[in-house]
Formats: sequence, C-alpha cells, structure tokens
Amino acid sequence: MEKTIRGRKLTLVQGDLTELAVDAIVNAANSHLQLGGGVAGAIRTKGGPSIQEECNRIGPIGVGEAAVTGGGNLKAAYVIHAVGPFYGEGDEDEKLRNATLNSLKRATERGMKSIAFPAISTGIFGFPKDRCAQIMLKTVSEFLESQETNLERVTLCLWSGDDLELFEKTLGETTIGE
Repeated sequence: MEKTIRGRKLTLVQGDLTELAVDAIVNAANSHLQLGGGVAGAIRTKGGPSIQEECNRIGPIGVGEAAVTGGGNLKAAYVIHAVGPFYGEGDEDEKLRNATLNSLKRATERGMKSIAFPAISTGIFGFPKDRCAQIMLKTVSEFLESQETNLERVTLCLWSGDDLELFEKTLGETTIGE
C-alpha cells in the first residue's frame, strides 16, 4: 500500500528490513545501542561487526533519540538507531513519536532519499501494535507534509502479514496524502 504526500511516497511492505535497498534502515534500538535480538540481531548478523563497533563509540543515547552508523554489509548505506520506549515506562506515545521523528531528521540532515522503518518497540519492548501504527504513520505523514526534506520514499517494513494488514488499515483511515 502506498500514499503520496507532497510528491513523496509513504509505502507499507511485508518482508525483511535488512534486505531493503534504501539509503537507511532504522534499527529498533535499546539506549545502549547493543545489537541484541529481533531487528537489531538481524542487522548485526547481516551487517557485520562494524555496525556494533560504531554503536559502541556513540552510545548510550536517550529514549526517543536516534543516531546514525554505517550500514556495514547491508544493502542500506546507513543504519539509524532509534531508541523506542518500553511499554509501561511512562509517556510512551511521545517517546515513540520522538524516535520516529528524530530518525526522519537524521535522514534529512544527511540528504538521504529513502528510509525504511520497522514497527519500533512492538517486539520485546511490548508496545501495542495498533498504537504503534497510529503514532508512526501520523508522525511520518505530518513530517512529509510539513518539512523540507530530501526524502522521496519512507517505507514501513512489517515482518508479518497480520502486522502489514493492521498498518494498511490504519493508513487507509488517515486523511493525509492523496
């Protein structure tokens, strides 16, 4: 599914984030930038040790923040490490919004044209997927609508068909875009 917002594409796909040929993929990171399991584990495995080595020089960073490393052996040139909230820690919606927004800002600062996100914080961090879909899609849509950016395509890459369906339903209910 795709929406056009000020000539820019917001796309939803199902698949493996680490296989996408985009300028940057977003890692659903922890604040210490340690590449453990889930999305981060796949990035570590496919991207090689240079990504963790860069993370070690950068981290820790705060919840809601985002930092950029090279992409190692990934198809993406960069990894943007966005620290999402643990569900139940307080002010989670705003922290997730900030993690998404700061990722978009880091991509814009570096002149990137394409970025792909996972569903941040919905794995071991326990964030409800329906709320994640609403927050991330609204944040991306508002950014593309109102910000000057080189980004031409923002992709949300969902692992399962059920997650893709949920995000498609949520995107279909938004009023931003053509």
